[in-house]
Amino acid sequence: MPPKARTVDPYNDTDVIDARAPRTNQAVIGSLALVAYLTDFKPLIALLGLQLVIGLTFGRRYCLPCFAYFELIQPRFGEGELEDSRPPRFANYVGVVFLGSASVAFLAGLTTVGWMLSLIVAALALFAAISGICVGCEVYTRIARLRGIQLLTP
Repeated sequence: MPPKARTVDPYNDTDVIDARAPRTNQAVIGSLALVAYLTDFKPLIALLGLQLVIGLTFGRRYCLPCFAYFELIQPRFGEGELEDSRPPRFANYVGVVFLGSASVAFLAGLTTVGWMLSLIVAALALFAAISGICVGCEVYTRIARLRGIQLLTP
């Protein structure tokens, strides 16, 4: 059976996202944050935060894990279930805050604090990638409900 064709353009239809794209991003960010910790390579934490900022600022085409997903993985396996893109975007903002704070902590000589913040990102990102339960996404969903914001259900 051929892969399911795209029903949305991943770079232009940004209100929704293939649910597997954020999981790919989470797997990459979580794995690399863990590698940074295991190798004590602090600059990688700043690079991961920068990559999230670039993707959030300039779009999915500039998010390297997203680009890899949409250009290498999705064409081979087809489009997955679509979901509202705001919860994973919010989770990425939370990741930026944690990774940015970790980078500042490293610069300030607070290595333990930096690694704690980095490992929180690694743990939550890898948990989301494996289980599909994104804590940042759930926080966004609950806040949206409280504020009366409707999530898209394509």
